Amino acid sequence: MKNKFLLSATCFVIGFFGLATFVNAQAFMDFESGFVFTGYNNVRIPGDAGTLFSLKNDLEPKPSAFIRIRAGYTIKSRHTVSLLYAPLTVKSNGATNKEIYFEDVIFAPNTFLNASYKFNSYRITYRYDIVKKSKIEFGLGFTAKIRDAEIGLKSEGLSASKTNVGFVPIINFRLHWKMNDKIGVLFEGDALAAPQGRAEDILLAGTYKFSDQLSVRFGYRILEGGAGNDEVYNFTLFHYASVGASYTFNSKLKSK
Repeated sequence: MKNKFLLSATCFVIGFFGLATFVNAQAFMDFESGFVFTGYNNVRIPGDAGTLFSLKNDLEPKPSAFIRIRAGYTIKSRHTVSLLYAPLTVKSNGATNKEIYFEDVIFAPNTFLNASYKFNSYRITYRYDIVKKSKIEFGLGFTAKIRDAEIGLKSEGLSASKTNVGFVPIINFRLHWKMNDKIGVLFEGDALAAPQGRAEDILLAGTYKFSDQLSVRFGYRILEGGAGNDEVYNFTLFHYASVGASYTFNSKLKSK
């Protein structure tokens, strides 16, 4: 499914770039990196019969570096369409004094365990800027998200993992308050809650504009959410110490 999504995304980009030659559009690239820390990560697989355990409290998670890459177009200054690639892998290890039944495998108590938590995200976002003024910008939109997740547990001689690939629709928002020509505050993200679960990926950052093309930001990102059903129970919270840069290309594609 992931390969099908990547193929569809590639076709979308080619088609969109072709369409953009007929409109007033401006391309941009955005890169973000830093470190991610586990707030909580509670797991039970199967969701109705497995052992509930924590990849934060029962095992010791390791701080991990991360990257996020976004590319897109802003059309006629108010319409933004973008693609995001946001991989995430966090590893934990240690021993717990309880038996863990995980994905049809029983791990004995006081056994040293290695755990891996993967949550890769691929997103297509459309957003419209409702407010576009010199001091403040505010927009709302929609994100189509594909999650590629895997939780793995391993001990000497035993291993088990659970994979999950699925589609999640999310509301996108962006608020940028500009204190002056150089300095601003950015509050943006994707978030949605439903009976099946919830998902929030939200950034609060200070911004600095070097030029019309280049700006940087320093801030805090939160990734939280999860779902519970008969197959999987997993709720997580991750804290990000984030540094990012956004570059807008000079050339504009003029309307014909």
